[in-house]
Amino acid sequence: MYTIKEVADKMDISEHTLRFWAKSGFFPFVKRNENNIRQFSENDLEWVKIVKCLRSVGTENKAIKRYIDLCIIGDSTIKERYGIIQDTKKKALEQMEELKQQLALLDYKENFYQNLIENNLKDTWNPMNNITEELAV
Repeated sequence: MYTIKEVADKMDISEHTLRFWAKSGFFPFVKRNENNIRQFSENDLEWVKIVKCLRSVGTENKAIKRYIDLCIIGDSTIKERYGIIQDTKKKALEQMEELKQQLALLDYKENFYQNLIENNLKDTWNPMNNITEELAV
């Protein structure tokens, strides 16, 4: 069994976020000990993983709660849960494509600056350099 702090450390999530998710009903089977401290089981960690995944893609809390509720209802909801996972995957792939484009731009700028440094060149693309020249005239 794991405490909120242990789960937070293990899953790289803040304790505050885990508490919020717990209060939102995302971990329906988490038990509390005699001191009223949440105790997460290995099975509960699987719930944390899927919630973290859904949130990281930008899924709204209401939709996550719907997914959790469908899981609790059981196998009759498999098709709907499958649809939620497909939609989430599509969104993740779109975000990944956007990140690839951003990474390509960062690679370009990294190479650009590396060339400036290695060849002791002036950054002619920096608008501040152009302003400084105009003020000097």
